[in-house]
Amino acid sequence: MRDSLWRTSAVPAPRLGDTLTTHEVVDTPYVPSTRMRLAGAALHAYTATGTVFAFLLVVAAFEGEVKRALWLALAALVIDGTDGFLARYLRVSETIPSFDGARLDDIVDYLTYAFAPMVLLWTTGRLPAGGIGITLAVLPLLASSYQFCRTDAKTADHFFLGFPSYWNVVAFYVYVLDLGKVVTAVILIVCAVLVFVPIRYVYPSRTKVYRGLNIALTALWLVTYAVLLTELSDPHQGVVALSFLYLVYYAGMSLYLTLVLPRLPAKRLSQDAIAADLDD
Repeated sequence: MRDSLWRTSAVPAPRLGDTLTTHEVVDTPYVPSTRMRLAGAALHAYTATGTVFAFLLVVAAFEGEVKRALWLALAALVIDGTDGFLARYLRVSETIPSFDGARLDDIVDYLTYAFAPMVLLWTTGRLPAGGIGITLAVLPLLASSYQFCRTDAKTADHFFLGFPSYWNVVAFYVYVLDLGKVVTAVILIVCAVLVFVPIRYVYPSRTKVYRGLNIALTALWLVTYAVLLTELSDPHQGVVALSFLYLVYYAGMSLYLTLVLPRLPAKRLSQDAIAADLDD
């Protein structure tokens, strides 16, 4: 039961016509139990394992083990896709207020989404040799460094602002589609530029619009990722097409919502709507 995990005090029910404030529709601060503190610490440790996968991915890259590296990248994706939900469920920001879980998440994401994938592309010869190749590898790292330090990189209504540094996804398709160096270079440059373009990209697990559909399709895409890895040398074209369709959907939905959402009328928040938004 929720009350067995933390203590709350009752909030008087609002009267008809009263103006509601945030503090009137949410639980008052709670005193976390030892169980909750341990759960929060375990959740932070779970998030931190992403750094281990990043290290192992780099090791695999230098050893030329592309398939192993991409499996590690998938494991990091699964961790990143689940730790946020668990953190909100366990209310770790309140349970362990002295620890910045969001900063830890950004560190892990930078290593697994940006740094390690660029090492993989460089060490396995997917970029031009010499200074041009180094520049192409560094460009996404610089763009992502900027993005990860933006205070509005994740908007209040749960979108990513600018290309969300999915360099791990780029690297995955470079190998699945066996893209050449020129095509890879063009993709890296275009995506680096898109970091600075204010398109609002869907945050699959948090963007409220079509969230159920977004989560379901993202889960299906992760399945196609795993299937394609099992047959990396000769991927099934039907699975490749299904996987690629998700990218088309994701980009199209992000562009559509960027253009449409600002024009929607402002919603009048009820007591339940405010509380649900804060709990989300």
